[in-house]
Amino acid sequence: METALLAITPMGYTQKLMGILFWRAPRIPVLPFRGIIAPRPYAISLAAYSEPIERAMALARGRKRLILSIESPGGSPVQSDLVASFIRERARENDVKVLAVIGDVGASGGYWIACAADEIYANRMSIVGSIGVIGGGFGFAEFIARHGIERRIYTAGEHKSRLDPFRPEQADDLLFTKELLQDMHAEFKDWVRSRRGARLIGSESQIFDGSYMLGSKGKDLGLIDGFASVDSLVREIGGKRAQPQLIEPKRARGLMRLMGRSALEAAWDITEDRMAGPRLRL
Repeated sequence: METALLAITPMGYTQKLMGILFWRAPRIPVLPFRGIIAPRPYAISLAAYSEPIERAMALARGRKRLILSIESPGGSPVQSDLVASFIRERARENDVKVLAVIGDVGASGGYWIACAADEIYANRMSIVGSIGVIGGGFGFAEFIARHGIERRIYTAGEHKSRLDPFRPEQADDLLFTKELLQDMHAEFKDWVRSRRGARLIGSESQIFDGSYMLGSKGKDLGLIDGFASVDSLVREIGGKRAQPQLIEPKRARGLMRLMGRSALEAAWDITEDRMAGPRLRL
């Protein structure tokens, strides 16, 4: 009788409310980066992620911690730098410590974004690193000659048609491209050095030769700080009952629902590869 009375009295409601608040699981903000890095729909770019980054930083102010969950093989060097720089800028403004967790892969541009974090974690079997730049295309000069196709191109500017796939490769084009790749590689290396500092303990050839590696080797070389998952970090920050609070960019509806995100991304990749000329990517 007393128990029933307690349940309907103001004091009973107060105790019940306090119990709900006490047992409410803490929420730790997690910002997922999944897929190719590129300035296009359904990919990782500053246009897609600036608003989610702002929201995630605002939510992270309480515990001063934000987790980046990274699943990306890389892509655009420009978007990699824009996203990473935006994360660092907002982290300083909000006084938030950023932790990155690499899942299956955080390589090349994916690792560039991971370096925006103050600490990087991964699985022993994760693919990390790939600190290099790649570019290329195809040559069709012999093909069109064999089929009697005449190439006609008109330019103003001596090198406007650099790397034209329908003419034989030119020695000065090759030299120009190699210099461009080296300059971009130097920027990538400088970024990693600035973020990882004395934690890098491997040789230049081991760290910056463009190779990807397992998380276990990445830890030995100082590319990551340790082994962890998103869930383990969430519990470390917020306690055993803590839960991740995912902050994701808004995705297009309609066709996305029918095809699925991965299928659309694959379609975009194929279309871009077929239509684009020579390009450089991380």
